[in-house]
Amino acid sequence: MGINTKAIKRRIKSVGSTKKITKAMEMISAVKMRRAVANVLATRSYAALAWQMLTDVAKKTNINLHPLLEKRPVKKAAVALIVSNRGLAGGFNSRILMETDAIIKKLKNQGVEVEVFVNGKRGKKIYQQFGHTITAEFDKMDLTMKVEEVAPMSNMIVHDYTAQKYDEIYLGYTDYISAIKHIPKIKKLLPLSATADDTLGAVGEPEDREVVASAEFLFEPNPANVLNVLLPRLVEVQIYQAVLESDASEHSARMMAMRNASDAAEDMIKELNYNFNKARQSAITQEISEIVGGAAAL
Repeated sequence: MGINTKAIKRRIKSVGSTKKITKAMEMISAVKMRRAVANVLATRSYAALAWQMLTDVAKKTNINLHPLLEKRPVKKAAVALIVSNRGLAGGFNSRILMETDAIIKKLKNQGVEVEVFVNGKRGKKIYQQFGHTITAEFDKMDLTMKVEEVAPMSNMIVHDYTAQKYDEIYLGYTDYISAIKHIPKIKKLLPLSATADDTLGAVGEPEDREVVASAEFLFEPNPANVLNVLLPRLVEVQIYQAVLESDASEHSARMMAMRNASDAAEDMIKELNYNFNKARQSAITQEISEIVGGAAAL
């Protein structure tokens, strides 16, 4: 029994140390989550209205004025996948990976060749687990703060579509709803023909969006110059907002995962303490019985 109680004490100490780690990680994730949520809420309305303007321009503008408006027969597509650099975030990465795998398989069944751009180290699992081709990997900040941080991926997406390397480009990310709810989402980014329902966060009532859609556009000095500056910039904004949504989802998912781990450790410690007290009481009872038995024998 002595050996048993020592093993239980070591187990209690080990679980206690683990609980301290998970509690610290929960607190760190909570701080990052608050910053990430503030970032995503500060830009969500702008990103949604920017996407609305993109779709309205695509509907009312001659597609020959800019390559990003051009629709082509789909022979080759790409998916820009946004995940995290680290794990310990529950099912955050696995859900978006499965959604991405599903859309890739759907496109391949239609005879479309698909490649993947990865933003975040965990995105490599799209190749390791599902066997899909990764064309490019981009460094991801633990907490994205500036739009310039997504510029390399944005520039590559715009350049490759303009150069007709890809006929469609999708954006895979996790949409932040609340601290306990995050929805994996695959959005068609290019060509610019998506509907207003694909916005990153709904803005305005349906009748408000219809008024915007019915407006006419006047370009100064001319449509070509305006679209050359406007369209790539607004595409970059959509990618930036998707990264912010993913950041908020990641840190809230990790915070909840660490909270659940801390609660599980607390429950385990209580159970181990119960087992320890039970084993110690059993050992004491046995020792008393042995003493009483020895005294009776004398």
